[in-house]
Amino acid sequence: MIEVISSRRSIRKYENKQIPKQVLDQILEAGRQSPSAMNKQPYRFVVVTKPELKKDMKSVFSRFLDSAPVVIVGCANVKARITGKWAVIDTTIALQNMLLAAWSLGVGSCWIGSFNEQKTKKALNVPEDWKVVCLLTLGYAAKTPDARKRKSPEELFGTNQF
Repeated sequence: MIEVISSRRSIRKYENKQIPKQVLDQILEAGRQSPSAMNKQPYRFVVVTKPELKKDMKSVFSRFLDSAPVVIVGCANVKARITGKWAVIDTTIALQNMLLAAWSLGVGSCWIGSFNEQKTKKALNVPEDWKVVCLLTLGYAAKTPDARKRKSPEELFGTNQF
């Protein structure tokens, strides 16, 4: 797992190749198995494969969206009773599980935070009181970028104090 985490890259250029159903099912199952506050699972994921829907969700920073064979749209029920305030975090955890599972199966992904939430909700019939947390593209990498520089452990971690 540490190797999967360390080697994963954000993929923005995909091969014109579909993801087999059994592989996609494993990726989705990794999200389904994620922890959530009180196990309420206050999320829903829309698996988008139709090009016209992907086009509706694009922004200037996600021009590559329609080249990915699959886009998973993570939605959080922020109005959920008791656990709504953790719904975005729970959704994010599930999406991270999917992202890592995908990479372990040879499928690239990219976390997209730049999108038009209202257009996305309308295109996918997401209820108004739900929040679209992010879009996660999935596909086979046509190009894998090099590792980027990371901050040192000393810059990121403190023991017993900030």
